[in-house]
Amino acid sequence: MENNQLETTAREYRELQVNIKEMQEQADTLKQIMINEMDVRQAEKLQAGIFEIRYTLIETARLDTTALKSEMPTVAAQFTRTTTSTRFQVA
Repeated sequence: MENNQLETTAREYRELQVNIKEMQEQADTLKQIMINEMDVRQAEKLQAGIFEIRYTLIETARLDTTALKSEMPTVAAQFTRTTTSTRFQVA
């Protein structure tokens, strides 16, 4: 692929990323409208035609690694693992 083709591809990619961001903002707005309606109705589940809309509280338990490192640094180091990932950017 030549540089001008790569530039065109990068430009199209960035434009799509902007469109995705705009559409995500629109989706977030619609989501908030539905959440507000569920709050008004004090409901965790609503039926809207063929759609079942749920908004439920979920609890999760996570390890407080900052506190563990502070209180027991040796144990924290013993059970800490390093992972590798890649990052793609068009700037």
